[in-house]
Amino acid sequence: MQEKGTISIHTENIFPIIKKFLYSDNEIFLRELVSNGVDATQKIKRLATLGQYKGELGDLTIDVSFDKDNKWIKITDRGLGMTSEEIKKYINQIAFSGASEFVEKFKDAKDANEIIGKFGLGFYSAFMVADTVVIDSLSYQEGAEPAKWTCDGSTEFEIGPGERTERGTEITLNINSESEEFLDQFKLQGILDKYAKFLPVPIRFGTKSENVEDGVDDKGEKKWKSVEVDNIINETNPIWTLSPSELTDEDYLKFYKELYPMSEDPLFWIHLNVDYPFSLTGVLYFPKVKNEFELQKNKIKLFSRQVFITDEVKDIVPEFLMLLHGVIDSPDIPLNVSRSFLQADSNVKKINNYITKKVADKLGELYKKDRKVYESKWKDIGLFVKYGMISEDKFYDKAKDFVLLTNTNGEYFTIDEYQEKVKPFQTGKDDKVVYLYATDADSQDAFIQSANKKDYDVLLMDSPIDSHFIQNLESKLENASMKRVDADVVDKLIDKDGGYESLLSEDQSNKVKELFEKSIANKAYSVEIEGASPEELPVTITMDEFMRRMKDMAQNGGGMSFYGAMPDNYKVGINGNHPLIDKILKTEDEEVQLKLAKQAFDLALVSQGLLKGKALTAFVKRSVDLI
Repeated sequence: MQEKGTISIHTENIFPIIKKFLYSDNEIFLRELVSNGVDATQKIKRLATLGQYKGELGDLTIDVSFDKDNKWIKITDRGLGMTSEEIKKYINQIAFSGASEFVEKFKDAKDANEIIGKFGLGFYSAFMVADTVVIDSLSYQEGAEPAKWTCDGSTEFEIGPGERTERGTEITLNINSESEEFLDQFKLQGILDKYAKFLPVPIRFGTKSENVEDGVDDKGEKKWKSVEVDNIINETNPIWTLSPSELTDEDYLKFYKELYPMSEDPLFWIHLNVDYPFSLTGVLYFPKVKNEFELQKNKIKLFSRQVFITDEVKDIVPEFLMLLHGVIDSPDIPLNVSRSFLQADSNVKKINNYITKKVADKLGELYKKDRKVYESKWKDIGLFVKYGMISEDKFYDKAKDFVLLTNTNGEYFTIDEYQEKVKPFQTGKDDKVVYLYATDADSQDAFIQSANKKDYDVLLMDSPIDSHFIQNLESKLENASMKRVDADVVDKLIDKDGGYESLLSEDQSNKVKELFEKSIANKAYSVEIEGASPEELPVTITMDEFMRRMKDMAQNGGGMSFYGAMPDNYKVGINGNHPLIDKILKTEDEEVQLKLAKQAFDLALVSQGLLKGKALTAFVKRSVDLI
């Protein structure tokens, strides 16, 4: 008997809202409908296991098909099926109270994601691409009659006898004119590859050609022929659903290549598996990072019961681990109806904390198990560890025992080991330990050598994150400070006894200062006469440690843009005890004095990599003239 009715939604405005606002990406209609088929299939399997269904399960493969000429897409499962009464109950009644209030609140985009998550509207994503949707279903229940439901996207529907002869459901979408792009083999294959690649029930999308052996030829060599086989698009038992004891390293590496075909092998991986107080499985890989943030590439993929949801996982995965690759699967992550947005929930925070702990435990285990192997991977691992220490105090507390500091000699130390190494030599008269560091070993080599002559050690801090890590580490260290090796002459960086006094008289100092200011003729450089060892350079060019650090942080991002926009200002330190300064003072020809001062200044610029273009050409010519 044919029956007509009205979908019970209490308002005429709900369908336009579903079509226009609920789904941010219209391709997810296929994900929703295939997922529904998977649910129905898993339920019939469960009933059979419990003995509540005695019939033959048969082939449970879900089929996706399309007809470009007739403009339809079909999703067919062999799951539970539905009676006409069940269709009316589950499909017709979008039954929730206060629908008018819902529509009103939907005007505010901020409220939308909070509200729509409360209602199971996944099936209705079909109307984003279809003019008409037809459900043809036969329930598993004994004596059930097939039922057919038809709706054109309004609140009107028809339901009557169906044509299906085997258990399950077939959904037919008659595609609208605006969505004909989906009537394409490659388009549909791409969507299925994206969302259904790891679903737990086989998904068939037509057939594909495959080469198989076909005997041998006259020369005894294998012959091949092309045959058509089922195009099963998914792996029903991906590695994150298995126990680590069932897997080999090759399994993990093979899966990584499936996810990220163009990437190098990862450094190592972490298998996640927890069922209380929330359910979570997955595999996270530590990739090789080429000293740059690859946040837009090879993201972590979020699944819910093996259905791909999104690769925007910033609320689930701590920010500092966003560079990891891999898969997280949890049915306990709250999603809105389109599954495109995570919703605020205590489980999200718990999962975030769990992942942080698992990563910290894994790194600590690797460090303790084989320090040398850990050191060999540090250049790649270090970015994650340092970022984590900056981002989260809880992670810092764990990571301080396995974070490594590297010096310019390529040696590795933990924080405690390094403090023990430098404390006897690099403690100033104020009893503070000074950690010297370089950001570019080549351009700062003269300063590094100057420090090494005094048996001081210099750390190498040249990763993209180090400008922020330095600031963070200094705030955590007790009675210690960090200074860039070229921030001043070494005797001032580590002031043990007041350092050297300049031997120049006041008149001589004034004369030298005047000569250098005249030869430099640039207000960005402030000249000061200093006392230093005669063996040190005659001229050093430095930037204040605070300003240099703020500029480094601004360059690498971190809210210091104000400092990054400020002009560079340098201090020109003149070593009043150097023989060259004495030579300049004893020279009677002011032109020669200025030339020597300019040459000494340019030498200092060269040592810092600051002399370029015409100024560098003039320096080379002047050097030749002075030889």
